Amino acid sequence: AGAETVKRAVELDLASRFQESLVCYQEGIDLLLQVVKATKDEAKRHRYRQKISELLFFSDGKYHKQIRIEENATGFSYEKLFQEYLTDIVSEVWVEDPYIRHVHQASRYSLYNFLRFCEMLVKGPCKVKTIHLLTSYNEGSGRSQQISGLEEIQQSLRNCGVTLNIAFSSSIHDREIRFNNGWMIKIGRGLDYFKKPQGRFSIGYCDFDLRPCHETTVDVFHTKHTKKM
Repeated sequence: AGAETVKRAVELDLASRFQESLVCYQEGIDLLLQVVKATKDEAKRHRYRQKISELLFFSDGKYHKQIRIEENATGFSYEKLFQEYLTDIVSEVWVEDPYIRHVHQASRYSLYNFLRFCEMLVKGPCKVKTIHLLTSYNEGSGRSQQISGLEEIQQSLRNCGVTLNIAFSSSIHDREIRFNNGWMIKIGRGLDYFKKPQGRFSIGYCDFDLRPCHETTVDVFHTKHTKKM
């Protein structure tokens, strides 16, 4: 399976389909790492490690893609934005966003947005087991509501077999999402790029593909991020 995946990666690379080839390289590396762990023969383990080193060289090319979301644009649900990077080897996710704290505010429903993001991860096709959230505390009386909401999400995820680790920082400013298959997504507005719905029964209230967005940019990178041999 690893050999076939690597062969496919090379074919995609030659066809200049770099994004897809990076995904295949990463999957091939992970499959070979599993073989290394299961192999007792030290000579074979050495050969596999050499092959993995070669693949890391080929798959470590810099990749950067930018998506611009225009004001009031639709069709940018979390599924549309993230799904192609959530391959079945994704098991761990890091979310850094200082504003996962509001429930009721003019245009910010960040706790609900984070919940929707978690729902997407639970649905798959990835096999997420751990989500790490780094955010900042809400100010004033909203802090207890923020903590209560996050703990409820944490318990609900636990019921689905997913661990949510929550940490707070007073100095966090950047917004980025990382998957353990090497993909990193930076959104100018974080997860909170959707506009407030016009009403509880307006189109786009439930389906975020139909929800108008605020103007923002999405930067997609690929980084060398593999398990240790």
